[in-house]
Amino acid sequence: MNVPLLDLKAQYSAIKAEVDVAIAEVLESQHFILGPKVEQCEKAIAAYSNCAHAIGVSSGSDALLISLMAENIGPGDEVITTPYTFFATAGAIARVGAKPVFVDIDPVTYNLDASQLPSKVTAKTRAIIPVHLYGQMAEMDAVMTVAAEHGLVVIEDAAQAIGAEYKGRRAGSIGHYGCFSFFPSKNLGCAGDGGMVVTNDAQRAEKLRCLRAHGSKPKYYHKIVGGNFRLDAIQAAIVSAKLPHLDDWTAARQRNAKQYDELLREAASPVGLPTVVTDRHIFNQYVIRVSDRDELQADLKKKGVGTEVYYPVPMHLQECFSYLGLGEGSFPESERAAKETLALPIHPELTEAQARFVVESIGEFCARKHPSVEALSLA
Repeated sequence: MNVPLLDLKAQYSAIKAEVDVAIAEVLESQHFILGPKVEQCEKAIAAYSNCAHAIGVSSGSDALLISLMAENIGPGDEVITTPYTFFATAGAIARVGAKPVFVDIDPVTYNLDASQLPSKVTAKTRAIIPVHLYGQMAEMDAVMTVAAEHGLVVIEDAAQAIGAEYKGRRAGSIGHYGCFSFFPSKNLGCAGDGGMVVTNDAQRAEKLRCLRAHGSKPKYYHKIVGGNFRLDAIQAAIVSAKLPHLDDWTAARQRNAKQYDELLREAASPVGLPTVVTDRHIFNQYVIRVSDRDELQADLKKKGVGTEVYYPVPMHLQECFSYLGLGEGSFPESERAAKETLALPIHPELTEAQARFVVESIGEFCARKHPSVEALSLA
């Protein structure tokens, strides 16, 4: 049985007519840069995220970058974040010339351990970037308390978490900025690169709009130096067409996660399961932990099961950040997660038969590796 990590073709076939119409409307209008389709998408994402403003940008990576630029964060400044994340989080900090300062993760949620934040704040600290990894939000009350005590800006990296909730509040709505990615593999993806910054601050929103168009307002008049960070109108139209389906897709991901939980417990497989500690985990990824991770991944690949490692090398051990002088052992929980975590297929189109096959395959592997564990048939 073939079980892909993601099945975008199946998703597209289900909503093809809506997406095709949205694209055709942009082509008919020949209005490709900003304009009404981008504005429509911005209003919809702002409303969905319970935010006053949304600013469409070129990618989730640029959403982080432009948020830092809006706060004039640069050389001599420090920004606290997690070392266990996609590169863009720490990369944006480095790109503006600031220093990434890492705190280790909570091994249960994989999000930054907020209890460690106070010890990392210095006179140079300007901002905190919590990452809502895998679709579950970080401990935002603690993050915001530290930020308020020290006058810090909070930029939520919600690239994997649009629609997630923490104590009734949507991802992106709690910090000063919320950053989304519409990369195709995300739970709400476009057909290329795209992103969005949300905020409840009108002045910040206006500065972001200026920065994304080379810092010009009006056109050709530049008070600040920005960049070309505009969201493409075709991508915005695709996101708008998909957004009405997002809650149904999230519900399907949550059902699939519950099914995995039940099947893996039934099979008595010695793997660690995800733990839900917030109001609404949207399961952009379903991540298990296993000591023989690389061997299991190779075995599943042979059987046609797609998996992914998010992420094999923590940021502090990346070659480009060697100048920080943070060697192995600096953040043990992040390093352990990088060696043990594996994402299973969780997309909305996953069938019950496919999920059972994945679990049976894991059970068979574990029975071979750990003879005391009996591989159960779930047929």
